[in-house]
Amino acid sequence: MSANVETNERPEYDEVIQKIADYVLDYEIVSETAWETARFCLMDTLGCGLLALRFPECTKHLGPMVAGTVVPNGARVPGTQFCLDPVKAAWDIGALVRWLDYNDTWLAAEWGHPSDNLGGILAVADHLSQVRVQRGEAPLLMTDVLEAMIKAHEIQGVLALDNSFNRVGLDHVLLVKVASTAVVAKLMGATREQMLSAISHAWVDGQALRTYRHAPNAGSRKSWAAGDATSRAVRLVDMALRGEMGIPGALTAPQWGFYDVLFSKTNKDQKLKPEAERAFSFQREFGSYVMENVLFKISFPAEFHAQTAAEAAVTLHPQIKDRLQDIARIELTTHESAIRIISKVGALANSADRDHCLQYMVAVPLLTGELVAEQYEDDFHASHPEIDRLRELMVVAEDARYSAEYHEPDKRSIANAIQVFFHDGSSTEKVVVEYPIGHRRRREQGMPLLEDKFRANLATRFPAQRSQQIMALCKDSAQLSATPVHNFMDRFVI
Repeated sequence: MSANVETNERPEYDEVIQKIADYVLDYEIVSETAWETARFCLMDTLGCGLLALRFPECTKHLGPMVAGTVVPNGARVPGTQFCLDPVKAAWDIGALVRWLDYNDTWLAAEWGHPSDNLGGILAVADHLSQVRVQRGEAPLLMTDVLEAMIKAHEIQGVLALDNSFNRVGLDHVLLVKVASTAVVAKLMGATREQMLSAISHAWVDGQALRTYRHAPNAGSRKSWAAGDATSRAVRLVDMALRGEMGIPGALTAPQWGFYDVLFSKTNKDQKLKPEAERAFSFQREFGSYVMENVLFKISFPAEFHAQTAAEAAVTLHPQIKDRLQDIARIELTTHESAIRIISKVGALANSADRDHCLQYMVAVPLLTGELVAEQYEDDFHASHPEIDRLRELMVVAEDARYSAEYHEPDKRSIANAIQVFFHDGSSTEKVVVEYPIGHRRRREQGMPLLEDKFRANLATRFPAQRSQQIMALCKDSAQLSATPVHNFMDRFVI
C-alpha cells in the first residue's frame, strides 16, 4: 500500500469525549456542599444578569433575531418580557450573566466562569418544562437545573485544572461550549451516542481567540462571548438529536485533530510541544469538586485576579483619601497570572478595557472607597482624572509565594498586597489579602453577603413583594428543588 494513502478506519470516540459523556449520564451527586453551593450559585448568577439590564450596551443585544417572532413554549429571559427560541434565549441569558464580570470564577491553569453555562441550561430547561406540561408529562424541576449546573461546573473546572488554553491563545469560553453541550444534551434526552456526537462537534468548532480580552484589543466581546458559547452548545445538541454524525477523533486525529491543530504550540515561543504533551492531563476524576470550591465575586464587579487587590484598596482608602497629592508611589504585589492577564499601562479605551486593568481596579477604590460597575463607564472615567494619575504611580511586582499558592490545590489563593508611599518618606501599612471573600475559606463570612447582593440585584428589576417572594423561594432548598422550572421562570418575567 502506498505510504501516501490514509487508513480509513473510523475510531472509537476519544477517551476524553467518552469520559465527559459518561460522567453526565451516570454520576450521582451526593455532596450536600455541592447542592447547597449550587443554590447560592443560581441566586448569584441570576442576580448578575438582572443587574446587567441597567446597561444599554448589553440590552441592545437582547431579543428575537426577527422582531415580532412568536415562539410557542419559548424560553424566557429573566428580567425581561422576551420569550425566545432556546438557542437565542441561551445567548441572551449567557450575555446578561457575564456582562458585568460579576459572576462566579474558577482559577487554575485555565480560568473562567462556570456559571456562564446557566444560559444554555436555563433556556433549555424552561422550554422543555413547558413542552412536557403541554403534553401531559411531568415538568423538569429546579433540581434538574442544579444538577446540570454542578456537572457543567465540574467539566469546565476539571479540564481547566492542568490544561492552559490561554497559553495557546484560546479563550476559556471553549470550555463553556463543551460543558454546556454535555449537560444540555442530557436535559434534552440525548442517548449516549447523540451526546458523544454533540460533544465532538463542540471540540471541532472554530474556537474563540483571547485577543478581545487583552490590550490593545480588549472590548465588549468578552462580555457576550460566553453567551455565544452556551448558545452554540444548544444548537449543536439540536443537530445531534436530529441524527448528525459525530467526529470520533475530534481531539486525537493526527494533523487534523484539536490536539495537533490548536493545542500543539506554546504561546510564548510557538515551538511545538512534544506529541505526548499535547493531550489533556487530568488532576482528578469528575465529581463535584468544582462547585464545592468555586469562587464567588461578592464585593466587586471585577476580574477575579484583582478581587483581593480591590479589597486591600478599600481598606487603605481612609488612610490616603486626604493625601492623594502627597503620594510618591503605590506598590502592588501580586501573582503571575494577574501580571500576565490584567496588568496594563497606557490609555484605556472602554469599560471592558478598564474592568480588566489591575491598576484601574486599585485606583478607583483607593480614590472612592468602593468599586461598582458604573465606575468603569466613560463618563465616570472622564470626570475623575485622578484615576490615571494614581495608575501612573503604581509599581507592580510578583511575589513567588503568591504565584505558587495560586496553584496549590489545598490553598488556591488569589493574593494581592498594596502599600502606599508618600513624598515625606512615610507610608501606609502593607495591606495583604490572600483569599477573597468569595473563597471557600471565607464561606461563612461570604454567603450572607452574597444573599444581600442577590436581594439588591432583585430590587433593581422587581417590586418589593416580588423580590421577597423570589428570595424566600431561593432560600428554601427543598421547595426550590421541587419547583417546576417553568414556574420558577414565571417569577422573573416583568
